[in-house]
Amino acid sequence: QVQLVESGGGLVQPGGSLRLSCAASGNFVNIYLMGWYRQAPGKQRELVASITPGGNTNYADSVKGRFTISRDNAKNTVYLQMNSLKPEDTAVYYCNRVATKLDWGRGTQVTVSS
Repeated sequence: QVQLVESGGGLVQPGGSLRLSCAASGNFVNIYLMGWYRQAPGKQRELVASITPGGNTNYADSVKGRFTISRDNAKNTVYLQMNSLKPEDTAVYYCNRVATKLDWGRGTQVTVSS
């Protein structure tokens, strides 16, 4: 069974940084379009960043210039570097394939607050 395990979240002050990791149990992060999603309380899950097999990246306007998605094929891991964090970035963050979704992992909580 393929699993996605997110980690790296926490409590950070506005302006701070976090690096999230998504470890995949299968060797596919370099084959599929992979994305980081987030879901804030009372809101729908949204795609914030994606990376193609060729390494092209795309970002939601709300995080452009602050977040960077990357991956390590050897480790089957996708990362999300988050800088200049804002309170509105507070959410549970998940990773998944963008097209054909796998079962969602538990996500990792990011809380931005002073």
